Amino acid sequence: MTTTAPWTDDELDRVGSAEELDIASRRGDGELSGRRTIWVVRVGDDIYVRSVNGPTSAWFRGTRTRHEGRVEAGGVEKDVAFEDVDGEINAAVDTAYRTKYGRYSANTIERITSATAGSTTMRLLPR
Repeated sequence: MTTTAPWTDDELDRVGSAEELDIASRRGDGELSGRRTIWVVRVGDDIYVRSVNGPTSAWFRGTRTRHEGRVEAGGVEKDVAFEDVDGEINAAVDTAYRTKYGRYSANTIERITSATAGSTTMRLLPR
């Protein structure tokens, strides 16, 4: 996967502070899937998403085809690559979700920071 440019500071601020992000994956035929609305967090100079329902979620399964798609949040619309991440970054992503969405129920926060959800963590790379 090649990226054309990193996120700009303005894009990081706008996408990272947006309450929700619309995500569409690129299908095998090159067309975009329908959009789904999900939560999004910023950690440093990167943007992350994950599936609260884990790898069985339809929108997440769609990202497996080409690992490409389009996102929209905070007035920013961008073609992206989906990069699977694992390991230590998940703790920072968990913290970002707890901080940003902590006003939601404890059960909801537990689900988005669970090992199941964490197994779907992806970094969004601008294309």
